[in-house]
Amino acid sequence: MSPTRSRQGRLQELFSQFSSKDSVLITIWADPDALASALALKRLLWRKVQSLTIAHLNAIKRFDNLTMIRLLKIPLVRLHKVDGSSFSKIVLVDGQPDHNEAFADFDYDVVIDHHPRTTSLRVPFLDVRPDYGAAATMMTEYLRAARIRPSKSLATALLFAIRVDTGNFESGVAEEDIKAFRYLFPYADLNLLRKIETADIGAEDLKYFRRALESKEIIKGKIFSHLGQVESPDNLVLVADFFMRLHEINWVVVSGVHRKTLVVVIRNDGFRKDAGTLANSAFGRLGSAGGRRSRARAEIPLANLPKHLGIDDAASLGRFVIHQFK
Repeated sequence: MSPTRSRQGRLQELFSQFSSKDSVLITIWADPDALASALALKRLLWRKVQSLTIAHLNAIKRFDNLTMIRLLKIPLVRLHKVDGSSFSKIVLVDGQPDHNEAFADFDYDVVIDHHPRTTSLRVPFLDVRPDYGAAATMMTEYLRAARIRPSKSLATALLFAIRVDTGNFESGVAEEDIKAFRYLFPYADLNLLRKIETADIGAEDLKYFRRALESKEIIKGKIFSHLGQVESPDNLVLVADFFMRLHEINWVVVSGVHRKTLVVVIRNDGFRKDAGTLANSAFGRLGSAGGRRSRARAEIPLANLPKHLGIDDAASLGRFVIHQFK
């Protein structure tokens, strides 16, 4: 889609993909940006389609995500429980088909994302804007073009998503993100926002911080830590964001195994090399990898790892991850 296309033009092209008889499936990896973006698309398509279902791929473990879903009453189902063939239109927001093997199982009619494009995509409607800090910013622009004033819950969700994906406007932020935030702020419920933001970790998460501290290795301003088996990749994100608070650290690489997949979460201070590019060069040949300048992620099926690795040996996997960055 041409970057010079007007907001109104984008909106009309998006609407043209749907009819009143359509049953729509929105697929997401549930995080604040994807949740808010899916909720915004649901509002845009209200009374324009017959039905709409938001399905998430991942198990939702993080307390801020759970609190966001509960307080904002976001309707969700698990992706593995839906039959894609029963929907006439399928949408992916805040992601691309090659970001996860499960997403690649669907033929998408609409893809809306703010991450850099990693492969050529052929879908009827494609809106990928890697210069934007959040997909929620893109969806806010669609709402404004449609002259839809967001409800308190929707504005709160979008506001929170923009803050999260831009690191509270400290990295990967565009002028459009700031404009969207300023527009949404008067409509949001700040008390709800505060409750969501302070719902961070639970007591059961403390074991991952213990593992992280025990396994950490600091090499020239980079901190590496492998946590072994984790209940959710979100556990890695919590630890990575915690380590980025260390004064001496410029890069954080936290890894773990989830459902026969090696997941690597990468953070940096935004001043050094591009984290997304580094993730792709280090792991792209083995699985999906990419992200933005200050935050990135890789997911490698254990079956794709070199045969000599002890995939049940946390120390061996930790050394493998470190070796990719040398």
